[in-house]
Amino acid sequence: MLALDIRNLTKHYPQFQLRDVSFQLEQGYIMGFIGANGAGKTTTIKLMMNMIRADGGEVRILGKNMAERELELKQEIGCAFGGIEFYARSKIKTLTDTIKRFYQHWDEAAYSGYLRRFKLNENKKVAELSTGMKVKYSLALALSHGAKLLILDEPTSGLDPVARDDLLDLFQELVAGGEISILFSTHITSDLEKCADFITFIADGQIMHSADKEAFKETYRLLSGDESRLNLVKERMIAYKINSFGFTGLIRSADFVPHPGIQAATPSLEEIMIYFAKKEQAYV
Repeated sequence: MLALDIRNLTKHYPQFQLRDVSFQLEQGYIMGFIGANGAGKTTTIKLMMNMIRADGGEVRILGKNMAERELELKQEIGCAFGGIEFYARSKIKTLTDTIKRFYQHWDEAAYSGYLRRFKLNENKKVAELSTGMKVKYSLALALSHGAKLLILDEPTSGLDPVARDDLLDLFQELVAGGEISILFSTHITSDLEKCADFITFIADGQIMHSADKEAFKETYRLLSGDESRLNLVKERMIAYKINSFGFTGLIRSADFVPHPGIQAATPSLEEIMIYFAKKEQAYV
């Protein structure tokens, strides 16, 4: 079954348009949602959650239409947004006692386990928490009511490398049973290299590519060579840059014809994002 089925989502703002966004996530997998700032990631996630109204398209979660069965489906979704501020003077315990009343399947034992795992003291006030601890608290709430789909916006933001690695291990533990699915957006593409099964890439309000992580990377080639060889591939490249060693740039694998003196390698997710961003900047 599909955990998430996004069909032709559209949203128009005066300075930005989300155009025909479509992708799918199968149950039991992790999908990384990547793109530069302003590409449309958070807008897409808010549309999924029906926090803002779409101008067109459909969101289906666990086989059900989100617009028609929102209250029911939100019992099945764990959601955490980076940058959300809780009421600063409240203790964690006070906030949790209020929030858990909204969930029919709140699991107190699971919540207590996440507090211990994340080293959260529920008698602390929100104002006493670091940015990373606020992220951990958001995740503890999202993970404690039996959600089948986790939608996480920048979940590793503000965490140190050790805490991030622990969180990625937790994500993989959660999906191992095949029932829980995770969509998370992040700028830290190294996290996705470690744990994501699929990648969906959005740029300027449009989905550029959505595929299995390795297939996604194999769709592109990172080229390098002496600057004198650049003209052989320049017209077909997504973007490139020149330095004292020659040139490096990104090209779609289907557009690349091997040439002597030009090296081709599989790019990282970060390199793909960087060169697509350079392409957009070229047209600004």
